[in-house]
Amino acid sequence: MSIELISFKTCPFVQRAAITLGYKEVEHKVTFIDLADPPDWFLEISPLAKVPVLRVDGEILFESAVINEYLDDITGGELQPKDSLARAKNRAWIEFSSNMLGNTYMMKTAAEKDKYEKYRDQLVSQFRRLENRLGDGPWFNGEDFSLADTAFAPLFAHDAVANYRFSVIDAATMPKLDAWSKRLLALPAVKNSVVAEFEEIYLTALETNNSYIWQSRAA
Repeated sequence: MSIELISFKTCPFVQRAAITLGYKEVEHKVTFIDLADPPDWFLEISPLAKVPVLRVDGEILFESAVINEYLDDITGGELQPKDSLARAKNRAWIEFSSNMLGNTYMMKTAAEKDKYEKYRDQLVSQFRRLENRLGDGPWFNGEDFSLADTAFAPLFAHDAVANYRFSVIDAATMPKLDAWSKRLLALPAVKNSVVAEFEEIYLTALETNNSYIWQSRAA
């Protein structure tokens, strides 16, 4: 089986698939594209013109949650709850994490203070809700590492940029969340899911876009 992950270097949704591929030790190749100037061949195979795209023996899959379920299914399926209701709940929380990633992007790229504060407040509220959902860990579903963990891990990777300089997670009021995020970031599959120059590219984008968070906290 030939598996190719089509990627953009700072995309958190691609990172989800990269984590699952690494965690499951699935042999694959990675092809990077520039989303600001995508090649024609990519636009032909990606219905939404977004990454990630997974090419499997010439067949195309898109959307990170779908890709991750497929990757888990072909490698044993142990990253998804067996109980139907529990699995559905995990899917719902994965969708919740997607919304959080959207708010993170909007917060960090906002050029005006009011827009930054709007998305920051939304994100903090979501983090608090997530804190209330977590149990004793160590993972989202307790003892069992799951696709929910792979879905949230990129959120924490982006939060940790520049030694947490731009973080909105309060360890004092969100201790479970803080501990869970650090366990995830310590996993080799998570560490290796981003390119070596990830932080440099990320911070350069904040500076280039003159985002409010960069203006107020870069010093």
